Amino acid sequence: MSADLSTPTGARRAAMVERLEADGVLTDVRLREALQSVPLEVLLPHAYLRMSDPGVEPIEWRLLDGAHPDDRAEWLDLIHSGESVLLQRDGEQLDSLVRGPVTGGHMTSMSTYGQATVEALQTLQLAPGQRYLELGPGPGVSLALAAAVTGPRLAVGVERDGRMAAFAQHNLGRLGLGATVVEGDALDGHPAGGVFDRIHSGIGVPCVPQAWVEQLAPGGRLLTTLTTRTPSWPGQLLATRTRACEIEAVLRGRPRGYRPMLGYRWLDVVPMRPRIKAEPGAPRPTRLAPPPDDAYGFWVAAAYLAPGLVRDYQAETMTIAVPDEDSWAVAGPGEDTVRVHGPRDVWAELEDVYARWVLAGRPDRYRVTVPEGGGPQHVASGTGLRALNWVLPSLAPVPHQPATPCPTEHYTEKAL
Repeated sequence: MSADLSTPTGARRAAMVERLEADGVLTDVRLREALQSVPLEVLLPHAYLRMSDPGVEPIEWRLLDGAHPDDRAEWLDLIHSGESVLLQRDGEQLDSLVRGPVTGGHMTSMSTYGQATVEALQTLQLAPGQRYLELGPGPGVSLALAAAVTGPRLAVGVERDGRMAAFAQHNLGRLGLGATVVEGDALDGHPAGGVFDRIHSGIGVPCVPQAWVEQLAPGGRLLTTLTTRTPSWPGQLLATRTRACEIEAVLRGRPRGYRPMLGYRWLDVVPMRPRIKAEPGAPRPTRLAPPPDDAYGFWVAAAYLAPGLVRDYQAETMTIAVPDEDSWAVAGPGEDTVRVHGPRDVWAELEDVYARWVLAGRPDRYRVTVPEGGGPQHVASGTGLRALNWVLPSLAPVPHQPATPCPTEHYTEKAL
């Protein structure tokens, strides 16, 4: 079903699809049809806008109500813009929100609809008749798109937040796509559902949960964000179960990723900003100019081989800190100078990782060994002596507690 260009929502939906195609992001015909037909206004009936500057507490918000005539045009523009849509503060109930200014709280759920959604679903290579599992679906946007491709009663989501699960199921039910959301721990997958041809995780995990591996059908694909303690340089892991039932997995650095699993705490550079500005550090020469932002293979390696670092994307020049050790590095002035502060020489560590990355052939992908019966998951850029290697952190169970706030300072996405 195509968008009705005579309506405001239809015109915005069509414009959104055209932008994705013009940018070279959207190439799949079936997904294009799904994007044209799935009404975002049903799945995202409201949205928060942050009104205060980054780092200011308490945060000032404004809630847009899509049903209110004074909010409708701004709300429609936002949900079709491709930007993240903020939906829930502090795990709140979602069926009785009041529009207008709101003070305090932190986002515990947001939805992304643009490039990240399209890239993820196209990487999974969706097709009719496939059984699809969404882990941490949030409001269910990507789940609805997947259901529009796979067919009714084949797409299911597992959402830990009971209020969000009920919210998503109610709205998905209005669409009549046959998609289902159940409340449960996404780390367990959906064992009652058997095996799935496609598994998409909307939460970041330090390694691949064994339950997900067990629920991946022969020929199936699994896509997830691998999270570290830093939100700066996420990795994306694509695992495939071959027809011989072996698991083949590849890790790539990405500019964006999903927020981490419940209870996983990211490092935060925001409280350090005043000190870094006042004391940028002692200047010294460097053989490493600031690596380009799109050297994703290097940055994802740095997240593991120089752990504990976090980048401040709001800084004027590249600024990377170690919050737990009161250390930082500020690039400049010029390309051959860097200022360093604290007991840990952050820039020297980056120089070392960069040199190793270059010797390894500047890899942009890494092979990940995911043992069938569990055990350590090893990452390697190759097999030679110069190859980069590390072991993914293990998966620790977390208690059922209020959802982790979604940082809005970094290049991150929430479940779609």
